[in-house]
Amino acid sequence: MSTCLVHADDWPQWLGPRRDGVWRETGIVEKLPTNGFTYRWRTPLGGGYSGPAVANQRVYVMDRQIAPGAKMPGNAFSRSEIPGTERIVCLNESNGRILWKHEYDCPYTVSYASGPRVTPLAADGRVYTLGAEGDLNCLSSADGTVVWTRNFRKDFEIKTPMWGFSAHPLLDGRKLICLAGGDGSVAVAFDKDSGKEIWRALTAKEPGYAPPMIFEFAGRRQLIIWHPESVNSLDPETGKVLWSHRHSPSIRSGMTIPTPRQVGDLLFLTCFYDGSFLFRVGANEATPIWQSKKVSEMDTDGLHTVMATPLIENGYIYGPCSYGQFRCLKLETGERLWETFAPTSGKSARWGHAFVVQQGKRAFLFSERGDLIIARLQPEKYEEISRARLLDPDNRDPGRPVVWSHPAFANRCIYARNDKEIICVSLAAP
Repeated sequence: MSTCLVHADDWPQWLGPRRDGVWRETGIVEKLPTNGFTYRWRTPLGGGYSGPAVANQRVYVMDRQIAPGAKMPGNAFSRSEIPGTERIVCLNESNGRILWKHEYDCPYTVSYASGPRVTPLAADGRVYTLGAEGDLNCLSSADGTVVWTRNFRKDFEIKTPMWGFSAHPLLDGRKLICLAGGDGSVAVAFDKDSGKEIWRALTAKEPGYAPPMIFEFAGRRQLIIWHPESVNSLDPETGKVLWSHRHSPSIRSGMTIPTPRQVGDLLFLTCFYDGSFLFRVGANEATPIWQSKKVSEMDTDGLHTVMATPLIENGYIYGPCSYGQFRCLKLETGERLWETFAPTSGKSARWGHAFVVQQGKRAFLFSERGDLIIARLQPEKYEEISRARLLDPDNRDPGRPVVWSHPAFANRCIYARNDKEIICVSLAAP
């Protein structure tokens, strides 16, 4: 008798272990069950867009608890104050039982006020979280004890962005790098152990929402900070600006949201109104290769993504456009090859959405309708292999029921949440 030991990976931060949206575990099912999933566990949860993080047999997620008697506004764009709290919840990975939770008072003034946006980051016995109103917390992963805390609005004398603080923090050595905002403090590096500021950089009228990312270009580690006025490269150690490319005019409505993507010496960016941008990056400069010509939400070219991080493979870009058109583009030129509504909203719908994660030679897509989909994304066509309902869409902020929270893939399982619960389903091959 022989025993085969199979390694299980964690998903400890936004887009996974390497922050690249690739699920590298093997031994995953070829097709999803036709008669519905069997859930390992289901645990009640409050509202929120925050995706789960999975590390060391624990699951971390944030949610929102509305104060008794308070009501959500009828208009999701309203910024009226809503009393309530934010929570960081830690669950046992094996059974979904809540091990600890940390809750703090947090009146909301944000548009789309269902809950926090940012995925927790777990590392070295700590978990780092960022709330919609700028509460940055470092907690002990063992019991939720507060190690240190900061508040962006107070510390940097800034206002909460329209859609809240949404950029997922980046851990680099001893530095926790965040997007804050204001005069000279769009990007800020904190000491991960003490919360003390190490450096701050860049000025902009609004910070946007795109996560900070570190890529290597021309043999040099570069911290990419993309805000509505410019895309910038910083020295991660000092915050010194290496190069900047200004957007003229600024990105409409401040919607720099999707994660920047690197392919070799190329940097790809995409946003809702202004479309896509491709740069060739050197050690001290970035040269534009192409960009969308149309600034529009309906009459689009290229890829006008709202919030999903596109998948880029073998010279092709795959991702949802402004009204749910899931598209394939040539990376080098931006030429559109095909589109389909199948993995997003099923039909044209403003901000139609699906999260995309690569797994081997196929993709796992989590539709805004709550469906998990296995598909092959190829330059020739979209080929759907399998689909099954994972969660009920229960967030009605965009005027229709959606699930807009990125799932985690770890331990050959998927962990996903809506505004009522967080679930875990095994995707291990039999």
